[in-house]
Amino acid sequence: MTPSLHHSPSNAPPTAPGRGGPRAAHGRRRRFLRLTGVLAGALAAALVVSTGTNLVLERVEQASVTPYGHRVAIDGGALNVVQNGRAGRPLVLLSGLGTAAPGLDFAPLTRELNDFNVTVVEGFGYGYSDMSAGPRTVDSIATELHAALATLGIAKPYTLVGHSIAGFYTLYYANKYPDEVSAVIGIDTTVPSATVPSATVPSATVPSATAGSVEPSVGGVNWERMLSTTGVVRGLDTLVPALAEPAGDAFTAGERERIRLMSSWNFGNTALSDETRRMGDNARAIQGMSYPADLPVLIFLSAESLGSLPHWRELHEEQVRNVTRHELIELPGGHYLHWTQSPAMAAAIREFLGS
Repeated sequence: MTPSLHHSPSNAPPTAPGRGGPRAAHGRRRRFLRLTGVLAGALAAALVVSTGTNLVLERVEQASVTPYGHRVAIDGGALNVVQNGRAGRPLVLLSGLGTAAPGLDFAPLTRELNDFNVTVVEGFGYGYSDMSAGPRTVDSIATELHAALATLGIAKPYTLVGHSIAGFYTLYYANKYPDEVSAVIGIDTTVPSATVPSATVPSATVPSATAGSVEPSVGGVNWERMLSTTGVVRGLDTLVPALAEPAGDAFTAGERERIRLMSSWNFGNTALSDETRRMGDNARAIQGMSYPADLPVLIFLSAESLGSLPHWRELHEEQVRNVTRHELIELPGGHYLHWTQSPAMAAAIREFLGS
């Protein structure tokens, strides 16, 4: 009889637990979850320690440093202002978006303009002004500035000097209060784009930034502020001082240190976050607006911005096309021209204003 070629199951070797077995897979999952839990716990502990350390350091720093300028009470809070106390033609300086300490940021230009009566107004969310405020619409910001200047008794008419996003506010202000403004000077100012295809498309051209509609923070969390409160911003500024400190050699060591500290203190505050989110809507609010034809306008343009932003010169030329007396001056350097070009800017301002 021919033997059967069929092997009985009893002759097969038993299945040994291996790498692909269900028990091994379950073990690997448990080890992964355990490791994930350990790492998450360590990260949470590190954030708690970092947050506490940052809070203590901020309190110590703020207690040991005397605030500059003085605060002016207006509806909605208090704004900090810095004045050089000189007699002369009044100039009002307005900073760019996110400038941590405008009163110090403009220090090189203020020193060069010592024959003018210079006032730096720090808006809500800047410098030593209140860090929270109502909606940061272009109208609110202009109204607040007007109230502060009236309280200070600044002689009218005055010249507005605006850097970057302040170009929105000087344009709106000059149209809302035309009898109170004698001239406008822009420092690489932000310009509403020439066309707005639809209400949902960003409508501003800004160096190193894009403008969108107002949207709430994801989950209602201000993630930028968390970077400050947890000490992340402080750590980065310490490791890479150039992230917070200004370029050039026109600042004192004390000014540089204060700017670095205030970059950590003020980063991502409530007012600034709201202003940033409203940039697109504020651009649409002034879309098509021009400076009054009889208002002198001088604009300094950064060579770096001209080289990197398409149509940067054309946008500014279009904005002042209707202005009888206007001038555009290109200067070497980056977006913060007053850090490195204050002497040239002050000379051009004097000539333009006929001082």
